[in-house]
Amino acid sequence: MRVFVAGAGGAIGRRLVPLLVAAGHEVVATTRSPAKLAALRALGAEAVAMDGLDAASVGEAVARAEPDVIVHQMTALAGAGNLRRFDQELATTNALRREGTDHLLAAAIAAGVRRFVAQSYTGWTNIRTGGAVKTEEDPLDPHPPAAQVRTLEAIKYLERAVQSAPLEGIALRYGTFYGPGASDELIELVRRRRLPIVGAGGGIWSFIHIDDAAAATVAALTAGAPGVYNVVDDEPAPVAEWLPYLARVIGAPPPRRLPVWLARLAAGEVAVSMMTQIRGSSNAKAKRELGWHPRWTSWRDGFRHGLADGSRAGSAAAAAAFGRSG
Repeated sequence: MRVFVAGAGGAIGRRLVPLLVAAGHEVVATTRSPAKLAALRALGAEAVAMDGLDAASVGEAVARAEPDVIVHQMTALAGAGNLRRFDQELATTNALRREGTDHLLAAAIAAGVRRFVAQSYTGWTNIRTGGAVKTEEDPLDPHPPAAQVRTLEAIKYLERAVQSAPLEGIALRYGTFYGPGASDELIELVRRRRLPIVGAGGGIWSFIHIDDAAAATVAALTAGAPGVYNVVDDEPAPVAEWLPYLARVIGAPPPRRLPVWLARLAAGEVAVSMMTQIRGSSNAKAKRELGWHPRWTSWRDGFRHGLADGSRAGSAAAAAAFGRSG
């Protein structure tokens, strides 16, 4: 097929494009940054500069590409940022989830695209009451921390738009990424002991290796009914379990411990929620309906063996060439 990957210069895009090419697809890969075009061509794609927030730019790029499928990976993620300013830090990404999604869907419909696969997210978005692990049928958090309200609304908007469009719309709710080019900042926080266990560390996280996320995206080109799918590994885990393990694996000192009241004072409600309250996600639907199974079934093996891609210098060079966002 001819596959149009919007936002191909991001962490997942640069893992996804080679998989698509290896599977025999023709790939048109877009990026906001002309500086990333050569790197995308080196991955085997036809590279195009496109501004996802400019309807004319999107419409022209899609019309010229004449794709069978569009994959929406457009983000503007630029690091951990300030959790007290969560919505402000993600303002451009949220605009891409809203206006960018609208532009891509309009262009897709005009071009007769059959299937549209979009990046969504699962983790802190889950309702924070009830069981520890949520499925796609469980509601999203009706009362997120105030600093995350606009971001959650943008995620909901993307999923509604994709599912209501007159084509085969799929939203892949990726868990927390790790792996080459996707977890450098997390590792640095752990090395510097700047990611503490808060309270009992009961927040449940669901991870996904970046290559497994890319593989699930390839599967979604042809498999699965329209809808939403959690793309996570098999082992949701509390912070108190995965964080000390990660520290040991990378040779870092054990994480510090903070009482909840002090963490709230120092870092705000979002930090407390993520470290003590959030729920994990089940991947049963994605495995059943997409025919996808993660290579790294647990973050345990993934943290130990899947963080790097060749040498540290090679990972740094890739990060320098592409950056975090698409």
